[in-house]
Amino acid sequence: MNVGIETLGMYIPRYGLDLRLLADARGVDPRKYLHGIGQEIMAVPAPDEDSVTLGANAAAEALKDVDTSKIRTLIFATESGIDQSKAGAIYIHQLLGLPADCRTVEMKQACCSSTSAVHFALSTVALNPDEKVLVVCADIARYGVGTAGEPTQGAGAVALVISAEPRVMEIGTKVGYHTEDVMDFWRPNYLDEALVDGKYSIRVYLNALEQSWKRYQNMTGATFGQFDHFCYHLPFTRMALKAHLHLARLEEAQLDSAALEHQVDPSLDYNRRTGNAYTASLYLGLLSLLDRPELDLTEKQIGMFSYGSGCMGAFFGGTVLAGYKEALANQDRAKLMLDRTWLSMDEYKTFYSHELPRNGVEYRTDRYRTGKYRLAGVKGHKRLYEKVSVPMTQSALIQDSQKSSVS
Repeated sequence: MNVGIETLGMYIPRYGLDLRLLADARGVDPRKYLHGIGQEIMAVPAPDEDSVTLGANAAAEALKDVDTSKIRTLIFATESGIDQSKAGAIYIHQLLGLPADCRTVEMKQACCSSTSAVHFALSTVALNPDEKVLVVCADIARYGVGTAGEPTQGAGAVALVISAEPRVMEIGTKVGYHTEDVMDFWRPNYLDEALVDGKYSIRVYLNALEQSWKRYQNMTGATFGQFDHFCYHLPFTRMALKAHLHLARLEEAQLDSAALEHQVDPSLDYNRRTGNAYTASLYLGLLSLLDRPELDLTEKQIGMFSYGSGCMGAFFGGTVLAGYKEALANQDRAKLMLDRTWLSMDEYKTFYSHELPRNGVEYRTDRYRTGKYRLAGVKGHKRLYEKVSVPMTQSALIQDSQKSSVS
């Protein structure tokens, strides 16, 4: 039985900050951002967006050509959770109008919970081939204004439909794992921004990659040369290059600049223009690779490494299927990347500092540019979501006189 990805959907916020503006405001050479870490644009969520709305918008794209009556499980992977008890997946389930006989859960282990969700989905489908699983990965990366991590901030979501009728990629059942208790990145309940030891985290990432790869090799007999391309978790774009060179040295593989560009660069384009999207990061990279028009990836093997601070790593592989371009052709992701409202530094600060009331009083969020779903406000400690009937295309803000019905 072939099990894998039937469709994918992507969503990024409709606002972005050019990192050259941020560099100027922080008094640093723009090349530190553009070349040093490889970032060009930070995706910035509007005040009426959160991980639920990002995920729901990505899922709506992934489900365009899918019989939703067969979706029996929805797994929401995020580290930007909105409730300590109720899963954000429940809200996504309701917004999408999925069947009531659907198992709906939320998963957490930093950025790699999305990959764990994908492999749980593969196992579920293998046991029940008539069922499909919707995996939603959505996050908002925040490190704090003026911090070293600020230029790597970002946001985005990817949704994957896992089924026994894969149209995009067949995913192998073997996975190399590595788990180790470290404090390289974490966010206590009382903080909105993550705490991170950047240099230490890079070392931990590379060690997790090394150990995961060795365990994957032991299980499968895989070689570095069997993979045509590689996708890595991307806290920032240049991390993929560090990771790939590290793996190549382990395997004593000789990489010239052309080989490095061929194997890794096609997966980096979207991350350069979104920033870190935590759980969605690896799969934004996969979509960036799949969307390259000059590449025919049919039957190509892709090596993938997922990393979650704290820490857990997972290395696995997949094979791209014939017809994958047709399976992904119903979405214009290139247009999504370009059709954004570009923020000034003052607007970025306003967006960043916005927060919902913490005492549960009734509050209505102004309407900004979003996808099909937005966070309408709070009432009685309950988040209220709504479906947007007429998406905004020009101005940044519509006053409350133009509203949609609250779900």
